[in-house]
Amino acid sequence: MKSKKIYVTGLTGRLILGLAVFVALVTAGSIIVGIRTYRDSIYRHYNDIGYQIAKSVDLLFDDKEELESWGELSYKYNTTGEGAEEIEEIINSDRYQNLLGILLDMREGMDVNDIFVGIINIEELDVYTPESFADGTWNPICYIMDTYPMEEYRFFLGDKSPILPDYIEGARISYRTGIPYDGYYISEGTYGYNITAVYPIVNNGKTIAFVGVETPMRTLQTDVNQYIFIVLVIVCIISAVLFIITAFILVNLLIKPIKLISHEAAYFVENENEVSENLKKVRNRDEIQVLAESVLAMEIGINEYIDNITKITAEKERIGAELNVATQIQADMLPRIFPAFPDRTEFDLYASMSPAKEVGGDFYDFFLIDDDHIGLVMADVSGKGVPAALFMVIAKTLIKNRAQMGGSPAEVLAYANDQLGEGNEAELFVTVWFAIIQISTGKGYAANAGHEHPAIRRKDGRFELVKYRHSPAVATLPGIKFKEHEFKLNPGDSLYVYTDGVTEATRSDDVLFGIDRMLEALNKNPDADPKTMLENVRSDIDLFVGEAPQFDDITMLGFKYLGSGKE
Repeated sequence: MKSKKIYVTGLTGRLILGLAVFVALVTAGSIIVGIRTYRDSIYRHYNDIGYQIAKSVDLLFDDKEELESWGELSYKYNTTGEGAEEIEEIINSDRYQNLLGILLDMREGMDVNDIFVGIINIEELDVYTPESFADGTWNPICYIMDTYPMEEYRFFLGDKSPILPDYIEGARISYRTGIPYDGYYISEGTYGYNITAVYPIVNNGKTIAFVGVETPMRTLQTDVNQYIFIVLVIVCIISAVLFIITAFILVNLLIKPIKLISHEAAYFVENENEVSENLKKVRNRDEIQVLAESVLAMEIGINEYIDNITKITAEKERIGAELNVATQIQADMLPRIFPAFPDRTEFDLYASMSPAKEVGGDFYDFFLIDDDHIGLVMADVSGKGVPAALFMVIAKTLIKNRAQMGGSPAEVLAYANDQLGEGNEAELFVTVWFAIIQISTGKGYAANAGHEHPAIRRKDGRFELVKYRHSPAVATLPGIKFKEHEFKLNPGDSLYVYTDGVTEATRSDDVLFGIDRMLEALNKNPDADPKTMLENVRSDIDLFVGEAPQFDDITMLGFKYLGSGKE
């Protein structure tokens, strides 16, 4: 049968979406890292150019003593106001103007915004505070000369100007070490963004001034923008190609086989466990192929399991039906109509049997041997279930038939012992308490073949166990001689016999019901009729065990002798 396609959406879309997000993040990260790296290298390059220009300015001032004196005069004028005439004379001198002219030519030729020379009071610089910049009163730079394009804003010897906060650390390091600070500063001015190099001028190991070169970032921004565009295009193209290739590989090697497995699993469910051969088409030679083979094996195994379960269920139903019949047959074999002998007023009796399984090994029986004798049987076959039930049927039949032929309880049990012992390969046995009571006098004889001790209650008294030596269980050894016990019931006396399922009823904490609790239940109403007597015991057992399961058959028989008037 051709496989019906069952589409499961979402996996391919989620994979492609996730892959797209991953590629986008990698692409963006690559672009950002590339731009930052390129921009920093460009900044460093332009800053190095500024240092080269500043170094040329340093060489221009070949008379360092002259430059140092100009700087000291500028600082003196700014701190004390003295030397104004001397400053004016220097500014108008040919020497000063020639140097300024050279610097102006350098600014124009090098395409920089400004070249200026000045000094900074390092002691004042060391104690600066951010608040110093806030009020605009702190001006640590004293200019020597400046080449600002707009002459009205140009500084000369003796002029003073504030320094940007970004310059502070570099200026401090340069002044103290006499080495150009290995860094760059970006600031925004009239002509846009500038990158400024600060270069110290040193004489005899002492920093006497510094040169500032402001390089415009117009070219830098153009270069960076071009780089961004190129990188963006190239990276996007590469990312798109990688995305398509990766998506194609993943979809064909991963998604399609998984969807095929999913389709076939759904097909198996929706088509009454029909196994498809499409799973054999998965040949990835990896874990996905192992998964497909496992799903195929699982489907085959499920079908085999269902077949087995169907057979087992049918067999179980057949066995259950047969057990129900067996339960009914066993129940029908035990006398269950009460009162059992409604025309006999000399006695009253009642019995019950609750099997632990569908059928049990316990049984009771009572029957009239003749008009003046009644037989009472209480027995427990070893084992549980059907084997014990079959053994019980044979034992019950043998005991009743032999008793009705005449004989004492010992003779009846001896006969049953010999018959049951023949061919007893299962090695089952049965414990039996069997008594024959003369109805007219209450005199009785009982044989106990390994069974529980009976309980007797005398008129106006309480139930007590009657203990005497047992004989071996029936069907254990051939040729056993069973012992008999004589007893006498008076009007008003009661007899209670039971199997070990009563005393061994077990609570969930493994505590047994026991003989003492049994006697206590009997003595709650010792003069009760046999039916009430058994109901009292069973009620106490149920209350004691609670929700714990029943492990053994519970069988009881109560007999009350009322008397015939002939005792």
